[in-house]
Amino acid sequence: MTNMKGKVALVTGASRGVGKGVALELAESGAVVYVTGRSITEGIFAASKRIITVRCDHTDDQDVESVFKRVMKEHGRLDILVNNVWGGYENMVEDGVFTWTRPFWKQPLWRWNAMFAAGVRAHYVASAHAAQLMVEQRSGLIVNISFWAAKKYVGNVVYGVSKAATDKLTADTAHELRNHNVAVVSLYSGAGEN
Repeated sequence: MTNMKGKVALVTGASRGVGKGVALELAESGAVVYVTGRSITEGIFAASKRIITVRCDHTDDQDVESVFKRVMKEHGRLDILVNNVWGGYENMVEDGVFTWTRPFWKQPLWRWNAMFAAGVRAHYVASAHAAQLMVEQRSGLIVNISFWAAKKYVGNVVYGVSKAATDKLTADTAHELRNHNVAVVSLYSGAGEN
């Protein structure tokens, strides 16, 4: 990664996995990195002085707004937003049955709401806040973490539809922000398309 000294980043859903890895790499490259999550604790990033943990439920619009206000109050800018927060992975086993790979008519209906509320909508809300700041400063990068499920069937219908919606969100926000010198990209995590 290039030198990020002087840059300010926000990584949502960074308490584990891809989000945590992205946050650590950004900090290692010199950025000040705010990390959010419902269960995030200072201890998981104690080794890095460049990482600031903020407890945030990305389904709560006031929580999200307060994170962006804090970033602006403490640093006066936001250069990078990485939308990684995602819901719908909870309770994959219900009544002793693994439900993730069931056909759509046998999926628990809560999974749709979780993937769209704590996934696609959460990315939209954070992107709207970030765009306001980035348009004003005439620069920025928004990264939406997606997956190959947007391009082919992977696991279940809800997952594929929500990842496709994430990619459409990326394409359309990129179109609207292009003239403001703000880039928006989808980043596919994982080993790649088979």
